Amino acid sequence: MLDSAILVRRQEPSFWLNAACYAGGLAAGLMLSVLLLIWAKVPPEAIVEELVVQAFFTAEGFAQTTTAAVPLILVGVATVITMRLRFWNIGIEGQLWLGAIAATAVALGDLGPETLRLPLMLAAAFAGGAAWMAIPLVLKLRWGVSEVISTLLLGSVAFLLVQHLLFGVWRDPATGFPISAAFDPAERFALLGWGQLHAGLWVALAAGLLAWLLLDHTRLGFYARAIGLNRKAAAAAGMPVGGTIALLVLGAGGLCGLAGAAIVAGTEHRLTQSIGTGYLFSAIVIAFLARAQPVAAVLIAFAVGGIFTAGGVLKVFYSVSEAVVVLIQGTVLMTVLVSHFFSAYHLTRPVWRAAP
Repeated sequence: MLDSAILVRRQEPSFWLNAACYAGGLAAGLMLSVLLLIWAKVPPEAIVEELVVQAFFTAEGFAQTTTAAVPLILVGVATVITMRLRFWNIGIEGQLWLGAIAATAVALGDLGPETLRLPLMLAAAFAGGAAWMAIPLVLKLRWGVSEVISTLLLGSVAFLLVQHLLFGVWRDPATGFPISAAFDPAERFALLGWGQLHAGLWVALAAGLLAWLLLDHTRLGFYARAIGLNRKAAAAAGMPVGGTIALLVLGAGGLCGLAGAAIVAGTEHRLTQSIGTGYLFSAIVIAFLARAQPVAAVLIAFAVGGIFTAGGVLKVFYSVSEAVVVLIQGTVLMTVLVSHFFSAYHLTRPVWRAAP
């Protein structure tokens, strides 16, 4: 029966079909995640308590979830921007590292007056992330080098640069450990009086709002959508393809740099070797689950932040490895992607007509 069936792409899937497939994929992913945790020896009664109640419905847990969501919003929105252009940025952690390095350089160098120190750190972080993104951007536009390869390799270079600094000139003189000296109070985000939640939340939410306005309500966003669908057709229609790609891709790199600043100035208060770990995969998960929508990316970043919070508890009290936590994210992503197939395509059998 299926040997004569063919796949046909739906021209305009209905809202309800998309919603049903998305909800079904999400539910399947969550069910598989529960089975994974049970396989990892987590008591079934503890799963809902740790993953849902503690992370989202207690004051302390939700404060930790919101704090974890701050950099996730920034990298998630940055990935949404590049996805609209079909520019596959696999070097998110590298741009985050460069933003953290630039912010740390301003802090350790005591650049500018104290009242302007934190804004200078944020500006330097944005510039650092954008500058690191400029390298694969030029390689792509000038010589057609795959951004997948160049961004991925530059991420490793950025990590090695952090190692060089922390084992060298930025090693903490007080302890001798490969971490930087602690930032001064003027170089940290102000706490909002709720756990460790800090004012970096407003930066992240402002970035999400700005991305939504640009991508969905301006001519620049229309250009981005057209370029993502067919770059050659957009160029033939007279759209500024190169300028649009450069502006948005550099802006996305800058947002990843701001995520680095949000971590070092908001939670760590110093540069460490582990601040960028795991953000590449999480950003991809957020952007794909959000279907490249900035507002949805902000909301899903909070959900992923809850997984981070619950994952920390599971690792400490139930000896669940980091790999299982990452596997949960991947499982949900894959089931949602598979569900998208059913909303985008349908099976049909060709109708054969006899020749007259």
